[in-house]
Amino acid sequence: MSLLVVFKLLGSLALLMFGMKSMSEALQKMAGPQLRHVLGAMTTNRFTGMLTGMCVTAAVQSSTATTLMTVSFVNAGLLTLVQAISVIMGANIGTTLTAWIMSLGMGFNISDFVYPAFFLGIILIYMKKRRIVGDFLFGVAFLFLGLTTLKETGFSLVDEPASKEAISAFFAEFSGGGFLVSLLFLFIGTVLTLCVQSSAAIMAITMMLCSTGVLQIDQGVMLVLGENVGTTITSNIVAMGANTQARRAAFAHLSFNAVGVFWVLLLMKPFFQVVCHLSGFDPEMPTDDPTFAIKASVTLATFHSAFNISNTLLLIWFIPQIEKLVCWIIKPKNVGEEEDFHLQFITSGIMKTPELSVLEAHKEIASFSDRIQRMFGMVCELLTEKDQNKFNKLFSRIEKYEEIADNMEISIAEYLDQVSDAHLSDETKAKIRAMLREISEVESIGDACYNMAHTINMKVQGKKEHFTEEQYAHLHQMMDLTNQALTQMNQLIKGRKDYFDVYKCYNTETEINNFRDQLKSQNIIDVNNHKYTYAIGTIYMDLINNCEKLGDYVVNVVEARTGTRMR
Repeated sequence: MSLLVVFKLLGSLALLMFGMKSMSEALQKMAGPQLRHVLGAMTTNRFTGMLTGMCVTAAVQSSTATTLMTVSFVNAGLLTLVQAISVIMGANIGTTLTAWIMSLGMGFNISDFVYPAFFLGIILIYMKKRRIVGDFLFGVAFLFLGLTTLKETGFSLVDEPASKEAISAFFAEFSGGGFLVSLLFLFIGTVLTLCVQSSAAIMAITMMLCSTGVLQIDQGVMLVLGENVGTTITSNIVAMGANTQARRAAFAHLSFNAVGVFWVLLLMKPFFQVVCHLSGFDPEMPTDDPTFAIKASVTLATFHSAFNISNTLLLIWFIPQIEKLVCWIIKPKNVGEEEDFHLQFITSGIMKTPELSVLEAHKEIASFSDRIQRMFGMVCELLTEKDQNKFNKLFSRIEKYEEIADNMEISIAEYLDQVSDAHLSDETKAKIRAMLREISEVESIGDACYNMAHTINMKVQGKKEHFTEEQYAHLHQMMDLTNQALTQMNQLIKGRKDYFDVYKCYNTETEINNFRDQLKSQNIIDVNNHKYTYAIGTIYMDLINNCEKLGDYVVNVVEARTGTRMR
């Protein structure tokens, strides 16, 4: 085998993988947030969850994308573990459509349609409104160009007697080896899929080898089984840095496919016979038969579909038991509250798309915002804490939270900056701009909380007089209003902006402003009437003004999130 042929094989695989990735990303851009809303809404029971996973995966042509999206949803608490397992089961069925597309490419000469697709795609790319459709056409064209090149290179190899004899002799050494050889090919399929991180690429190689006759069909189906195990490793790698439920969802994917492989191995002979009957393939068919190539590739696609459909129909009834199993194996981490900085939802996954990345960033911002509201709650506690030791510990926690807020802003901004380097839709670009403004304003809320805590600490350490009961009552009232604004902000960030009443938030901010003005005027009168000293009045108004600033930052977050201007 010459070096040129090796590079042609590697290059055709690269084209195929790039085409699959481009096509999947374009489809996800076209679907936009509706895809995520469908995934989150249509999972009322195990059957609708399965159908949702199947349809979404068939639409985006990537079980990896659906699985990663599902893990992200579980990580964010939008899907339960039971719902996630049913979606992943459906994704396994939906991904079988990819194998059928490849069998079409192996069976027919579709290169004549590739170049018109490239031409039409480049025209649409330069038309701004149709750019995503052009990306999709380019992805499809690259996919089929890669398949065609792979097929032609494979057949050119077997056309050379020396090459065919050498390759056939290599695989012939494993023929008739029984169960151990089958396990070897299962292992090879798993490892190759894990290394390449694309079951589609390994499926294409398997189809090419079987279509040319150098690899026996029974060895090919074992590679297909291995691909089904190997493809689950991706979601497990991504979930390693996620929370317990997300890791359980990813492990459920691995467990589900592993159980399927186990029972199929036990029933391999009758199962394979049924598949051959359905596809009209005779294992004894000579390789020089004109229909051998198409029937071999169709048989592999049929086996892939039959395995995933049968496994899903069998195990869908045992989802509660699968949930108990993964919960028993993966125990929750024994950690306290987040006193150490770490991103909870953003992970360094493989083959992530911009839509998934934006989803992860959005959930991280929601976590950031929720953390900041807890920080404000600590400031409220600090105001009335009388025990000095407890006071010092609480102030130290607030300082730690302020440091975490700074780190979170930088980390999320850097992540969004990396995502923005990709080829994004206009809608996604607008989302990223809004998110950058959101994290800046949320961090400013953290700064305001720390400033309030610092002011309270200065008062306590300076041994200055206490606030009057009336001042305490006004501070609590202002802090309640501020906390109400923070709650409204978190409701918006965690929910859908379509259902959020923007003016409710604006009214709260107006109420905070009016109350601040009222207290400012009253403070001057009280100081003049010697109800308290000017120094304590200054500290008192400093806290009030910081609450008002915090309310302004909340409004800025709401404006960035909704795309409206309220002032």
